[in-house]
Amino acid sequence: MKSINFFAIAAAVALMISCTETFNFPISEVTPAADITAEIKKESEPNYLVTLEANNLAAPERLEPPMKIYVIWAVSKAGVVRNVGHFTQDNAVKSTYKASFPYQPVEIFITAENQEGNCLPTGVEISRVKFIKLN
Repeated sequence: MKSINFFAIAAAVALMISCTETFNFPISEVTPAADITAEIKKESEPNYLVTLEANNLAAPERLEPPMKIYVIWAVSKAGVVRNVGHFTQDNAVKSTYKASFPYQPVEIFITAENQEGNCLPTGVEISRVKFIKLN
């Protein structure tokens, strides 16, 4: 009985892990020390949980020209670009973002902006990642 429970738990964990895909952003020319990853997990139809983590991302005030905030943008399958939020600076080393999207993002990019509420990106692009087809 214990072995059946073990295998059932192992199968459940494997299934949960297999539903999550991790993507690495390319090295940024603007902030080359930044190591940025995106993790996407399909939730209930049609929702997707997106988690971004940036390590060693320079403060936007240190850019040339100085900016105020890093804004995160998502592109839907229909090609619509949306401002989906900004990085929360946990400390000088790590920045995080986590949100549920009501659509499947095909691309995410980050810009340095002077204000958070822009409808379209106007600042310097930091990095961009295109997602391979998600299941």
